[in-house]
Amino acid sequence: MSEVANKILSLKNYMNSQIIGQKDLVDKLMIALLADGHVLVEGAPGLAKTKAIKTLSSLIKAKYNRIQFTPDLLPSDITGSEIYVAAKGCFEFRNGPIFANLILADEINRAPAKVQSALLEAMAERQVSVGGVKYALPELFMVMATQNPIEHEGTYNLPEAQLDRFLMYIKIDQPDAEAEKKILRLVRGEILQEQNHTAGEAKPAVEIADILEARRLALQVHMSEAVEEYLVQLIMATRHVERYDEKMSGYVMFGASPRATLALDRCSKIHAWLKGKDFVTPEDIHAVVYDVLRHRIILSFEAQAEGITTDLVINKILKLVPLP
Repeated sequence: MSEVANKILSLKNYMNSQIIGQKDLVDKLMIALLADGHVLVEGAPGLAKTKAIKTLSSLIKAKYNRIQFTPDLLPSDITGSEIYVAAKGCFEFRNGPIFANLILADEINRAPAKVQSALLEAMAERQVSVGGVKYALPELFMVMATQNPIEHEGTYNLPEAQLDRFLMYIKIDQPDAEAEKKILRLVRGEILQEQNHTAGEAKPAVEIADILEARRLALQVHMSEAVEEYLVQLIMATRHVERYDEKMSGYVMFGASPRATLALDRCSKIHAWLKGKDFVTPEDIHAVVYDVLRHRIILSFEAQAEGITTDLVINKILKLVPLP
């Protein structure tokens, strides 16, 4: 295993030791980071969403910013704006909080459409436009947006075009009893260390250059033609589900876009690389397919009325499409 791979695995293991009971969130964050994508995380308050992205930024030596989305937020509050400097007699651009490596967009669905559009340009184009001038964002740039599944008052639904820009849509649940005990003990230990001014466990140090090299290595993982065909057939099944199950034909209005194919390819390769493999198997695809597709399949009103979810549709497709 290469030195870079060892660094990435050390980072991942340390994250799992600090973010108790959310192994899936940590795994998917690592995949998104190496895939150069953005993630949307849905979970109740207090499930370590903020701590996860903050811990990740502290380990990579990267700049981290948190943006709290509210109904009165303006696009310039995110991108920055031009300020008149009297001493120079001209306007100067002052960077907004979007100019960082890792961004926590907290409760993104509380912001109005104009603000979401400003974030969309940053996510899609890796730049912001202010006063007709384009400003490039850092090479390492990842947005982790969160939304609360409990409260919907005063929120704005994210449009499909913006949802499609997220590499993954991750749903997290409450930890079990054993994980809850570990969280309790971890926080107790952190408080004692703080009070006694003692050092905790040594943190792994990863440079941004290491992340960029890991991306290059992970995308070199081999995918056979048979597995590639299987991946494509999964995407095709979301668009033409009637070919496999006539009853489901009325459930899906729109299937996954080509962007989903590219995302599934990248994520499955990176999942295999993180497992120490040099080739992709159907198991690697299955490990990421729900997070990659659940926000890219648009269900009909009939499906919603019957309580059908995108996860149920994906689960059915996995059973119907034959393995290579």
